[in-house]
Amino acid sequence: MRVPLLDLKRQYRQIKDECLRVTGEIYASQQFIMGPYVEALERDISNYCEAEFAVGVSSGSDALLIALMAADIKDGDRVITTPYTFFATAGSIRRLGAIPVFVDIETDTYNIDPAAIKSVLDKMTAAEKQTVKAIIPVHLYGQCANMNPILDLAESLNLVVIEDAAQAIGSIYKGKRAGTMGDFGCFSFFPSKNLGGFGDGGIVITNSENFYEKLKILRVHGGYPKYYHQLIGGNFRLDALQAAIVSVKLGYLDQWTRGRQENAATYRALFNAAGLDQVIDLPVEKQERHIYNQFVIRVPQKRDALRQWLNECGVGNEIYYPVPLHLQSCFADLGYSAGDMPDSEKAADETLALPIFPELEPEEMEYVVDRIKAFYS
Repeated sequence: MRVPLLDLKRQYRQIKDECLRVTGEIYASQQFIMGPYVEALERDISNYCEAEFAVGVSSGSDALLIALMAADIKDGDRVITTPYTFFATAGSIRRLGAIPVFVDIETDTYNIDPAAIKSVLDKMTAAEKQTVKAIIPVHLYGQCANMNPILDLAESLNLVVIEDAAQAIGSIYKGKRAGTMGDFGCFSFFPSKNLGGFGDGGIVITNSENFYEKLKILRVHGGYPKYYHQLIGGNFRLDALQAAIVSVKLGYLDQWTRGRQENAATYRALFNAAGLDQVIDLPVEKQERHIYNQFVIRVPQKRDALRQWLNECGVGNEIYYPVPLHLQSCFADLGYSAGDMPDSEKAADETLALPIFPELEPEEMEYVVDRIKAFYS
């Protein structure tokens, strides 16, 4: 048996007719950039996330970048974030000349640790603290970070909060949807996400009308009205084709989320029945609604050997992420060293993502757990 990490062809079979219909309408209209499909998606996403405003953009990475630009993050400013995340989180900071300040993670959720944020701030000089302008918490793997203490810290220091919710649309923290708690919420529609397009795309949500208007202007090179520029923005527009596809998929999102959650429950039962609790740590559901963009286990012993074994057995898997950002060579000038973020480094050495997509069959999950049991036997 072969079990892929993700099989989007199974999903496509369910939505094929709707996708062909909306893309056919766009082909007939020949309006490919922005337009009514983008506006409709913005309305749908703002309603789904319970936010006031949404601005479709060209990717999840650009969502982070344009949010930082809207917040006036500039050269020399400091932005606090986690080193255990996809590169775009910190890359967007550095692209503006700002300085990523990395803070370690919680050991159970892998999300940024609010206590570590406070500790880093307490160790800064008064001059350094003056340059801190924002915090970017990441809702990793589909579960929200512990936001209340982060928001309290941000309010006390007048910091902007930009939620990197690329993996977490639909997740909930204390009654609030991911992306709505800070000043900005940034989402990705990369095809592998739980809500993905047929290419790159993203969206930014906000409850601030001022930020909303600024995001719209920055999205089109900073021009308003057309060809008149008081700001320098970028080409961050969302294609109509991607907006139309994501709108179709949004109608299925809660159904697919339930499928992911049911698969996570099945995995738990299978792992427990196999007696693997001594060698495998399963994901922790700490916040209100975990949407399982990934199902990530912790393997303290022989993670890389297990991965090789699963590859040989035809079981798709992935390491998210093998090198924490503070140890990436492009950030060497920041002065971080191995050992500075021990929990992030340990997670990089021990975690492994297994297939969790909603169309996964029970016998496929049984095979995955059986192969892991065989490895440790």
